[in-house]
Amino acid sequence: MLAAMPESAPSPLSTGGTSPRDGGDACPGTLRLHQADDGALARVRIPGGVLSADRADALLAVAGRFGDGDLHLTSRGNVQLRGLDAECGGGPAELLTAAGLLPSAAHERARNIVASPLAGLDGSPALGDRLSALDGLVCASAAAASLSGRFLFALDDGRGDVDALGADVTLIAAGDSSLLRIGAGDEVFRVPAEEGPRAALLAAEAFLRAARDSGAWRVKDLPDDVRAEVVRAVGAAAGPVVNRPRPRTAKAPQPGPVTAPDDHGGAATAISVGVPLGRLSAAQWRLLIDTARRYGDELRLTPWRGIVVPGPFGENDAAAALHTLAAAGLITGPDSPWTGVGACIGHPGCAKSLSDVRAEAGAAVGPVGRLPVYWSGCERRCGHPHGEWIDVVVTPDGHRISHVRGERRDPPATVRDDPAALAAAVAAARA
Repeated sequence: MLAAMPESAPSPLSTGGTSPRDGGDACPGTLRLHQADDGALARVRIPGGVLSADRADALLAVAGRFGDGDLHLTSRGNVQLRGLDAECGGGPAELLTAAGLLPSAAHERARNIVASPLAGLDGSPALGDRLSALDGLVCASAAAASLSGRFLFALDDGRGDVDALGADVTLIAAGDSSLLRIGAGDEVFRVPAEEGPRAALLAAEAFLRAARDSGAWRVKDLPDDVRAEVVRAVGAAAGPVVNRPRPRTAKAPQPGPVTAPDDHGGAATAISVGVPLGRLSAAQWRLLIDTARRYGDELRLTPWRGIVVPGPFGENDAAAALHTLAAAGLITGPDSPWTGVGACIGHPGCAKSLSDVRAEAGAAVGPVGRLPVYWSGCERRCGHPHGEWIDVVVTPDGHRISHVRGERRDPPATVRDDPAALAAAVAAARA
């Protein structure tokens, strides 16, 4: 059994109390919209990125009735609805609640959970039970309602893909155990698999107690000594310490068919597709819903702005489905020039953006690069990837291009007002 938090830990938050951070978290949700230049924006949390076909239908209905009609994927496997009419009121939330996408109004921005999108599909452990348990525990915790929209849980199936994302609390499948990581440290704690979700919630609540005085939104924002005390307190309540360095590169599922290693017949257990710049038209979303209904009735949104459709598929079904999705403009193979290309919303959707970076990214698309590239319209770099990538940022002096390796950044080069030179410089940096 997971031990209780030691007496030396800070006292718990009182239910119904207020935090010094209250009112400062600007992350949008479905109940509190963000006003962008292209209209209001709603961010719908999709724990683990897992959607049934019916719930995907509900999102499409909200986008079409109240917004720009498109579905915008985020780097946390969530969905943004843009271009909402300022007069839409509670209409979107009512439809999403009816579909089961808003189980707790108090926790709607706290349900930030990413999960390995191929879990249980290619020989790795399934995470569905742990995902449901963690989401249920978060929604049942009065304290967890105070988590900011920036706080992130991760459930990793052991391959290290979402462990590399630097979540605040990460659970890693390890046989009949779970490994609990707090922040980005290399130290993890071993707990029984069935108690992993509870351990993750206790870690988040311990963070909240520490954050009352520090004003931190995320574990990485805590002062070093406070963060160390949180790790010690959680470790005392958890289990043995294990040294497991956090992976530094987050690898997205390859576009194409997904097969399990023991599948000698070649039939796909799932298909994986990428979404150019994370934006899906209503027709593309409808095609994905129809594909899901034909096979497994589920969609999994990935933190790399892609979608996995679990099967099982027949021997020729996956190829046929991928062919249809490719014709609709989705990325269905690693040789697509769009593979690894990302961008923020840019101008005109965002007032802070200095240019239309999506159009610029499209104009610069060329041969597939070794490294992903992300285009940002300003220094905030909203939605940028993790690990190693090419960073393109628009500045008043031109486009600044740099190679990022975790916390390290190579000296940048700046290209001024020359689209051809810009495309060549980005291609060279990615090679």
